[in-house]
Amino acid sequence: MGLWGSNVRIVRPAPLLRRRFTVAKPVASARLLTTALGLHETRLNGTRVVDDVLAPGWTDYAKRVQYRVLDVTAQIRQGTNALAAWLGNGWYSGGLGFAGSQHYGTQPWYAAQLHLTFTDGTTQVVATDGDWKVGTGAIRADDLYNGETYDARLDVDGWDEADFDDGGWAAAAVRDGTAPHLVAQVDNGVTVQHEFRPVAITQPQPGVWIFDMGQNFTGRNRIALEGDAGTTVTVRHGEVLNPDGTLYTTNLRAAQATDRFTLKGTGHTETYEPRFTVHGYRYVELTGLPAGFRPDADTVTGRAMWTDAARPGTFDTSDALVNQLQHNIVWGERGNMLSIPTDCPQRDERLGWTGDIAAFCATSTFNLDTHAFLAKFADDLTDAQQADGAFTDVAPAVISGSGTAGWGDAGVIVPYTVWQRFGDVGVVDRHFTAMARWVDYLRGTAGSDLIRDRQTFGDWLNVNDNTAQNLICTAYFAWSARLVARMAAATGRTSEATSYGRLADQVAAAFTARFVADDGTVRGNTQTGYVLALAFELLPASLVQPAADKLAANIAATNGHLSVGFLGVENLLPVLADHGHADTAYRILLQRGFPGWGYMIEHGATTIWERWDGIRTDGSFNDPGMNSFNHYGLGSVGDFLYRRVGGLAPAAPGYASLRVAPRPGGGLTSARTTYDTAYGTAASSWSIAGGQLRLDVTVPVSTFATVTVPTSRPGSVVAPAQAVPAGPASYHLPAGSYTFTADS
Repeated sequence: MGLWGSNVRIVRPAPLLRRRFTVAKPVASARLLTTALGLHETRLNGTRVVDDVLAPGWTDYAKRVQYRVLDVTAQIRQGTNALAAWLGNGWYSGGLGFAGSQHYGTQPWYAAQLHLTFTDGTTQVVATDGDWKVGTGAIRADDLYNGETYDARLDVDGWDEADFDDGGWAAAAVRDGTAPHLVAQVDNGVTVQHEFRPVAITQPQPGVWIFDMGQNFTGRNRIALEGDAGTTVTVRHGEVLNPDGTLYTTNLRAAQATDRFTLKGTGHTETYEPRFTVHGYRYVELTGLPAGFRPDADTVTGRAMWTDAARPGTFDTSDALVNQLQHNIVWGERGNMLSIPTDCPQRDERLGWTGDIAAFCATSTFNLDTHAFLAKFADDLTDAQQADGAFTDVAPAVISGSGTAGWGDAGVIVPYTVWQRFGDVGVVDRHFTAMARWVDYLRGTAGSDLIRDRQTFGDWLNVNDNTAQNLICTAYFAWSARLVARMAAATGRTSEATSYGRLADQVAAAFTARFVADDGTVRGNTQTGYVLALAFELLPASLVQPAADKLAANIAATNGHLSVGFLGVENLLPVLADHGHADTAYRILLQRGFPGWGYMIEHGATTIWERWDGIRTDGSFNDPGMNSFNHYGLGSVGDFLYRRVGGLAPAAPGYASLRVAPRPGGGLTSARTTYDTAYGTAASSWSIAGGQLRLDVTVPVSTFATVTVPTSRPGSVVAPAQAVPAGPASYHLPAGSYTFTADS
């Protein structure tokens, strides 16, 4: 479509780009297309055209660059107009990855097209070309990891207005070379969605002020100060404090996470908020404040940002710890959903680790409408796929590594989850070839006995309970083949459904023969070994319950503690609850000692930690080389909260039918879950009082539900008249709202 055309070349500091144009006739419509290699904030006649930040998001710029189409009809004026943009480095030409090096280019680029249609049917196009002008302003440096430097003395007033005199500005050069492949933006973009005010302000050292924002989150600050011209205030960010109350930043590694604001000296309050950086933090440190200025709650406002998406689900219970865990999962997800699913928002990494989202994507669908977000990441995964069919360890692939069990499988698990949770078979269809290539790669790197034994990250961050890599590799081989077979059937690929289904059966049989004893013991006796065997349907029916019992016995031997890492945590509690050990699942869920989610909460966590012991039992911090306090991987237990504790789950892709089957336990006396499906709001709410259970169910229009009332006495169930019996304490229900009662 020629949007890229001739592209504006800029130099640092962050440029100001502008082009004046004239409108001589009444305008019927105006459509603006914008994109960048880097980040942009586009403005028209002095105002922003959209609220997005970090636009146009991160993709593999050699493969795909997103553009957005905006209706700007109301902003066009008769006569002279100005189209303008700030431009920042972002992921394209800023520091990226462990070394903080540039991976794509050495400078950012910008492209735009404004399509005007007049009432007489004629048209006009204003595009990025040699008629643009470039200058510089107050942003002197910008980097996602290191922060932004802003000198308000260099503000250029009115630079984005039509009547600004740009006669002294340079002519913008144009970009040579092949134009990137442009695609319409798939995800919803990132926006600022919540503000925090400090809950405490302390001064641990002279001249050092610490603002506790009360929540670990991802974003940036609006700073409001008054002082003399040339005063530079330094703003640093951290997730936790040292024992002496000072800011702890060692776990940020090389990321400076520092903004600098130099005042203009206007004699009144000046406000600064960065444009082209983002930080992960709870605490804000200010130094260099103007002489005599004493900060207060109005000095710092935290501005939290995440991918713009509705929150479709709600979940709460009678237990404060479980509710805090849900809170932490939600904020961990928000903090790591910025264009791609990142592993952490604070240190010099922030990469799309595929194993993390493979475990968490099911949970993610409840807390945010991640449909578009995950569909976009499925594109990122396929963009990064290697020639041999291996999916990479991170996407976009800015570091090496591919073919890793549990990580590369995200290339299958993410599209499968999008289909299951949102009913979108189109994502499956678009990526089927890539997914089939992955399973073919797995087959090609397995032995003749179908046992796959390749280098893995193992059950990442487990608690002294390592699972053998060949067991992990083979389990994920079988699971990916199984999911591809199901997706083949859903898209009408009959022969592929048969062949990949047969392969999944064969690998499962090989898994059992190699790793499972006749009494159900899974080799190594690790919690994750049992979880993978059960959750991935690898065992013959005769060994399912014995294996589940062995898992429960393993947990009992550790005094009710889990020992799983990233690969086992998602399905640990579900497989226990589904095989007669709900009491054990709840014991783990409510465990306040190390390791467990309660341990994090007892130590002040407001998000999910990367490690079970980010803060050790002696109060010291774990290895700063890898110790994020905002990392959603271990938060994949959220799927259990919604589907087992709350009891609300899809029974068919996209919630075309529902499964309501709560599993009370752990002393909880109530739980309520709602979810906004495409058909309307579904709900499951249960409570226990005086030995009686009440279950309220809402089934949206054009759907039906199968409801299982959680009681040991099916004969005590009092069901609504519309309920059709489907088994002991189980019923089919049409759309509507209903109440069941039974002995608890």
